[in-house]
Amino acid sequence: MLVDKDTETTIKAIGLKNALEYNGRARTDAVIAKIMACRVDLRRDLKNLIPEIKEIVQKINVLSLSDQKALLEQIGGAKVKQEGRTDRSYAHLPPLEYAEVGNVVTRFPPEPNGYPHIGHAKAAIIDEEYARMYNGKLILRFDDTNPLNEKLEYYDAINEGLEWLGIKPDTVKNTSDDIQLLHDYGKKLILNDSAYVCTCKPETIHTLRAKGISCECRKDPNISLDRSKKMFSNSFAQNEAIIRFKGNMSSQNTALRDPTLFRIIEGDHPKLHKQIRVWPTYDFAAPIEDSLDGITHALRTKEYELRNALYFAILDRLNLRKPFLTEFSRLEFDGIPISKRKIKQLIENGIVKSWDDPRLPTLMAMKRRGFLPEAIRKFVLSLGMTLAETKPPIKTLESLNRKIIDPQCRRLFFVKDPVELQVLGAVSKEVVLRNHPNNIDLYVRKVQVSNSFYISREDALEFFNTGTEFRLIELFNVKIVEIKSDSQNQVFVAIQTGDEMKQSTPKIQWVAKEDAYPYKIIIARELYRGEEYNKDSLEIVDGVAESFVSSLNRGTMIQFVRFGFCRIDSNEVAILTHR
Repeated sequence: MLVDKDTETTIKAIGLKNALEYNGRARTDAVIAKIMACRVDLRRDLKNLIPEIKEIVQKINVLSLSDQKALLEQIGGAKVKQEGRTDRSYAHLPPLEYAEVGNVVTRFPPEPNGYPHIGHAKAAIIDEEYARMYNGKLILRFDDTNPLNEKLEYYDAINEGLEWLGIKPDTVKNTSDDIQLLHDYGKKLILNDSAYVCTCKPETIHTLRAKGISCECRKDPNISLDRSKKMFSNSFAQNEAIIRFKGNMSSQNTALRDPTLFRIIEGDHPKLHKQIRVWPTYDFAAPIEDSLDGITHALRTKEYELRNALYFAILDRLNLRKPFLTEFSRLEFDGIPISKRKIKQLIENGIVKSWDDPRLPTLMAMKRRGFLPEAIRKFVLSLGMTLAETKPPIKTLESLNRKIIDPQCRRLFFVKDPVELQVLGAVSKEVVLRNHPNNIDLYVRKVQVSNSFYISREDALEFFNTGTEFRLIELFNVKIVEIKSDSQNQVFVAIQTGDEMKQSTPKIQWVAKEDAYPYKIIIARELYRGEEYNKDSLEIVDGVAESFVSSLNRGTMIQFVRFGFCRIDSNEVAILTHR
């Protein structure tokens, strides 16, 4: 295959830039990955293209650094044209080590013990992006080996969350599908004296591990063989015995101090019901499943870093193929719990009503609040693969979301804590209001007005006390001259001061009294301030909106002028997404 001139220029530019990053030696796999990211139109010809890419890279690598720089400047490589890339960007993801285009397999292994949250989104997006970057494969594998925590609704919730994010796994499976195979590998470890059955009490195990001392159960392999037969034939009671890995009890890495590989759990598993009592731990199941599933690159959060040695030790003892492990930092926000255990406690204690409470970081809560999956993907990719344990500000996500929704959101009026404004001399008429200042596809709406309006009490008092002229948006300028009060209400009386648009004149939203529609807006704030629950984390704002809002479907995104972007939650309620 002979590449066209544009493609050859793209390959050269990417190759030269990569060479300059690595002291004159371009890395073929990194160049291929970058080309696939920039030119998805070339993927179908990848196999034929690879020899040409390799040849161009070889020619680049024999050049001196100065010649490489000169050639890059000559072909204008600073601006590599990206074609067909309207929905994704790999710009923030570094090349995977030892990755071969067409042969990369990643996996996303959530436990179905709760609803997916923003942390799961980060892991799933990174797993999928790398699989697509290298024209590889993504496996969704439910890590379902604890029947006490797992429910069918959580499998469904995870599938729905991934679908909402636009993530499409190539294969979906459950760890529990392989339970008999995992049992066989556990028995194999006991047979080759790499594991043993321990009947010590949990507190004894904890004390001995802390001191780095072996227990008596470790010493006689024959006793373990007999105990394993008893264990797998369901003769032990729950908590009476466990299978432990023969690691290194004196290791500074406590993960290697004979960790648990299997335990007995009495429970009704959502897939296998009560067929199984002996269940593997994640430490045991993950490396075996990764190896057997053909995973080439296991990407996981930094919290597992100390367990990497155990991961590889188990595969070594079983003589199984070893994937490459890569870590990245967890995604958390200040004041917003990411732990499913913590979220469950909030729900069980009645502090939040459900998994879609807009204060939560679950995907269904973020969807309900008005965040778009495109914004979440952009946000995750902007963080890259850093290991730094920093908490990115949620305002960064809000900014990305705002850029997407702003061009397509109708502008409507909502008045918080409304008071009546009577404008002397104002005549009854129909006014036409633009639904968006720039997007003509959103059209206009017509509102009947007279001399009576609602404005916010805060605005009314400010302008009355300062004697300031202000403008009712797209109507006319007014000035408050009097306050009429009775035992029930205050009515602010104003005079018209002209129609001229003045840059310096404050502009406020309003709702015509005849068009007023009682409305509420839910405002979600951080659930915690430090370690303390924030009693002010949920506010419900009462007011009035234009009646037009009642015609909008649930899920519609709008912007209430001078208030913020909101998502319609029901006929009379919206949720503030962000300002």
